[in-house]
Amino acid sequence: MGRQDDGTALEHVPAGAGGGRRRAGWVLAVASAAQFLVVLDVSVVNVALPSIRSALGFAPADLSWVVNAYGLAFAGLLPLGGRLADVLGHARAFVLGLALFAAASLAGGLAGAPGPLVAARAVQGAGAALLAPATLTVLTGTFPEGPARTRALAVWTAVGVAGGAAGNLVGGTLTEYLSWRSTLLANVPVGAAGALLALRVLPGRRPGRGGRPGLDVPGAVLATAGLAALSYGLTRTESHGWHDPVTPGAMAAGALTLAAFAWFEARLARSPLVPLRLLRLRSVAVGNVILLLTGGCLIPMWYFLSLYMQQVLHYGPLRTAVGFLPHTLLTMAVAARLAPRLLTYAAPRTLIAGAAVLCAAGFWWQSRIGPDSGYADGVLGPALLVSAGSGLLLTPVTSAVTSGVDPADAGAASGLMNTAKQVGGALGLAALSALAAADAPGVRALTAGYARAFLAIAVVLAAVAAVSLALPRQNDPSH
Repeated sequence: MGRQDDGTALEHVPAGAGGGRRRAGWVLAVASAAQFLVVLDVSVVNVALPSIRSALGFAPADLSWVVNAYGLAFAGLLPLGGRLADVLGHARAFVLGLALFAAASLAGGLAGAPGPLVAARAVQGAGAALLAPATLTVLTGTFPEGPARTRALAVWTAVGVAGGAAGNLVGGTLTEYLSWRSTLLANVPVGAAGALLALRVLPGRRPGRGGRPGLDVPGAVLATAGLAALSYGLTRTESHGWHDPVTPGAMAAGALTLAAFAWFEARLARSPLVPLRLLRLRSVAVGNVILLLTGGCLIPMWYFLSLYMQQVLHYGPLRTAVGFLPHTLLTMAVAARLAPRLLTYAAPRTLIAGAAVLCAAGFWWQSRIGPDSGYADGVLGPALLVSAGSGLLLTPVTSAVTSGVDPADAGAASGLMNTAKQVGGALGLAALSALAAADAPGVRALTAGYARAFLAIAVVLAAVAAVSLALPRQNDPSH
């Protein structure tokens, strides 16, 4: 008997049990599909951004909030979502999160102005914050540590990576043949079907009566408000510059709010969103730093490449979506097939360092783009290195961050992992958008701005390679 992550007993599936294998396969399929949907919606609107701007009248500086409203709510509320999963039970949290996600998708798809769309995207992020930790914890509650869990995590990671990559393909296809609204409305039937299937296959156990964790709502509010204020200040530098008093004021308010969050968690919170004992595990602490930095690089990549192909190469939505196919296919293949095999021969930190260097080389190549660059040298060539590196990177990081964590903290650990990645993505997009802002009209200035963003990403990923050397030598739970 193993322990379920919400504190109740849950039988790990015996390797030789046919019925158990089938049930475990359905659990893996449902959890991976939900993770695909959550990650898909980080990037599904990227290709549709020019159409959204034209239809709803977004100001150029505000367009990134269609992406960042989702990312910030997702990141800020993820730790609370992890704890809610522990309180409600992971199956119940899974279904509730999926229902909220689908309802917000419906509201966003019907929005008629910028404000309602951004608000719906934020609620979508809140639903994803409840859903995402449950997708991981139902897996760790079903598969015991060892090769079976490693394979399950590899599939879960590969599907999540594919969701980020496929978001552009799906979004471009829907925008071209239907409209930008369909990129959100498509979630509604998928979410409803997923919730019904989850009710049938996920373990329907109630959370345990004893040792139930509390909910740190003030901490979640402080974290989300601080991240939103900091991102708002960063994005205002693009349109208002540093001389506008609101810009540094918003950034200062965000920094102070995040400092208040840290103080509250350490001194006052009865059930902190991030238990300090988790951060005493070196693999957890260093792994989440790596996820923060890589999230700040790999998530914004889709935003800038989409705009580059549409505004510089003058591709339409469908052609832009097809242009992302090499990223999608290679990342999926490497993450699902090659990464778990290499983990049996190499320590996670070795694999992470090599993958980060490979990604950094790809983004350095990407930063060499110019107004006359074509698809082959401006997108395809760099994509081969970036996709191979990112596919190799995330499976060993996920394995390191979840290894050795007490089952009672599984929800908090998975929430922290996803938070680090999404916080990095939200803040990275805000900072890189300001860095990439064109200082003059015309394609040349636009291209130079995107090149600056890609070069900055390459530098950060080189730093990730160095940070990864602080991980334990082996993925050993004793660490």
